[in-house]
Formats: sequence, structure tokens, C-alpha cells
Amino acid sequence: MHLDWTPADWELDFSFIRASGPGGQNVNKVSSAVHLRFDIQRSSLPALIKTRLAALSDQRITQDGVVVIKAQDSRSQEQNRADAVARLIELVQSVAHTPKARRATKPTYGSKMRRLEGKAQRSSIKAGRGKVGSDH
Repeated sequence: MHLDWTPADWELDFSFIRASGPGGQNVNKVSSAVHLRFDIQRSSLPALIKTRLAALSDQRITQDGVVVIKAQDSRSQEQNRADAVARLIELVQSVAHTPKARRATKPTYGSKMRRLEGKAQRSSIKAGRGKVGSDH
């Protein structure tokens, strides 16, 4: 199942903080890092996706069912904001994908025979490697 979903503005809660790590004067002055909070239960997602997302064992999901994503790669606040939303959409898409059910199958008669023939051939090769007996 493929889900074409983009979050509405009311579903996203942004807070801007100072980024950690190197960056010199820019890091000290500008609050360019973004914390994105997304409440799973209040969202407009289908019930099945909400359940899967809440059951996901991901460190970005709190026990209250809130997804928290921190984006601080860019110096631009808008770029970090877009990056956080893209990562949220990617997380939801990963849960929306349902893996195809695997059906157990049996090997065909021909494949069994080929396997046994190969084993017999290998056995004869190995049997021929033994010590050569002397008839004195």
C-alpha cells in the first residue's frame, strides 16, 4: 500500500533552537536547528498507519506517541524545516509499506534429482581421493 500523504500545518509543531557542533559565530547567534513534533493520535493519518507508527520501536517516538525529529544539517532555518518534514514523511512511508506475504513452496522433482545427482558425483570424486592400497 502506497500512501500519498503530506502533513497539514496544524499537525506540525516546530520549535527553533541553536544547533550543536561546529559552525563558529553562526551557531552562537542563530537558532537554525529545528525540533519537529508530530502527535500520531491527533494526526489525519488512517487508523492502520497510526497503529503501525505507534508500535514502531524508534527512538524518535516518545511513549506519549509523539514523533520528535531534530534537523540541524543546514545553516538555513527553512532548509532544516523542510528536511525535518521530509524525514517525517519518509518515516510514515516506511510504515505504510506492507511486505508481500510469503507462500511456502516445495522443490520440484527435477530439482531434487539434479541435487542428488550432484551429490553422487561429488561423493565419487571424494571417494577417489583415498589412499591407494598396495597388493604385495
